[in-house]
Amino acid sequence: MKDFMVDGYKFIKVPFEGAEMVFSTAYNNLDFDRKKEVGMENIQNIKKWFDVNEVGFLSQIHSDKIINYDGKKHEADALITDKKNIAIGVFTADCVPVLLYDTEKHVSAAVHSGWRGTFSCIVYKTIEKMKNEYNCTCNNIAAVIGPHIHQCCYEVSDELIEKFVNNPMYKGVDIHDGRYLSMQNCIIHQLKLEDVKDIRNLDICTFCSKEYETHSYRKNQDGRMFSFIFLK
Repeated sequence: MKDFMVDGYKFIKVPFEGAEMVFSTAYNNLDFDRKKEVGMENIQNIKKWFDVNEVGFLSQIHSDKIINYDGKKHEADALITDKKNIAIGVFTADCVPVLLYDTEKHVSAAVHSGWRGTFSCIVYKTIEKMKNEYNCTCNNIAAVIGPHIHQCCYEVSDELIEKFVNNPMYKGVDIHDGRYLSMQNCIIHQLKLEDVKDIRNLDICTFCSKEYETHSYRKNQDGRMFSFIFLK
């Protein structure tokens, strides 16, 4: 993990042999909100900033729907591709971005996991799709969990905690402290169930991080970050 500056904006890069994972920050007001003109401009800027041919993204709907990248726009919350020089990514501002890479099959995935996606285990289901459709092997998959609102700041309703506690997937797993939910622990549990060994966490809370400037919907209701991966 290392910081990376381009055109006055700060990104966090996690390099692999054959691929790069990149997480944007809010440094210098960098915004990837696709509903804004500046957001769409910055999405297109990724092509020149990172020397990729295309940038793939979704109309995110807080679902467990997963798409194989085909260059078209879809309503879903995860993208998978084995095509080189195409950046696929997800927008977040408190939800969890998870980037996946099979280092042997050279298959990449970008997952948007808010509480709904976390409850419905979208990360687990994305890995299943990578295995079933791309012949990926869990032992070869690296997972990086990007900036998101951590348990320290993520207070939810008693009803939502009860919903998670009663989910058979999370039976007996440490996922909350009172009304404070850990989406991160939920996602790590999904990864471990799939026997993913290489699990990395940037350990950046979008709400209270002092080291990095980040967008947080709970804090200011404005701005989006973009987390993406591309095969070289």
